[in-house]
Amino acid sequence: MTIKKHLYHMTKFLLSAPDIHHLPKDSGMEVVFIGSSNVGKSSVLNALTQHQNLARTSKTPGRTQFINLFEVEEGIRLVDLPGYGYSAVSKEMKRKWQYMLCEYLEKRECIKGLIVLMDIRHPLKYLDIKILKWSINMKLSVLVLLTKADKFASGKRRKQLIDVRQALNLFNGDLEVEYFSVLKKIGIDKLRIKLDYWYNIPA
Repeated sequence: MTIKKHLYHMTKFLLSAPDIHHLPKDSGMEVVFIGSSNVGKSSVLNALTQHQNLARTSKTPGRTQFINLFEVEEGIRLVDLPGYGYSAVSKEMKRKWQYMLCEYLEKRECIKGLIVLMDIRHPLKYLDIKILKWSINMKLSVLVLLTKADKFASGKRRKQLIDVRQALNLFNGDLEVEYFSVLKKIGIDKLRIKLDYWYNIPA
């Protein structure tokens, strides 16, 4: 299955599901966005699709509580999973989210790739590493995006990228690392190229 190149601006909201049992049929191709609750997942999705409000953004981290699906075209989906690690969320809600994440990543067979977002200022936290190791064990291809890259000058930004890449080399998995800034429009093209690859779009 292929789609035309770079039609991400045609992406539309499809549905929000409380668990995998409310998702569409497990077919087609899905690429998953996951990360801590304050890394700017919604902003990255909006930048990718060139929509200001496709994915709802909030000043309060942890507001995404469902599996949110966006359809590029029929059978081609972007998936926004609930953020993890936000301290203000109750323990019960954290357990619920963790179960949801585990169930989705373990049982959903149409996943083509995983985009793990980390704040460039605070990468490789405990839960980030846990997700990465888990993804490698499940043979998933992963792109790590270091978000909010505009917070660093170019030299420091580059050094952080190199440091994270070196750290992840030890994981021995299908991992790539790039930095990303919604504000300065850094990394959007590389994200699209990776999505094209996962979706089998010709270069």
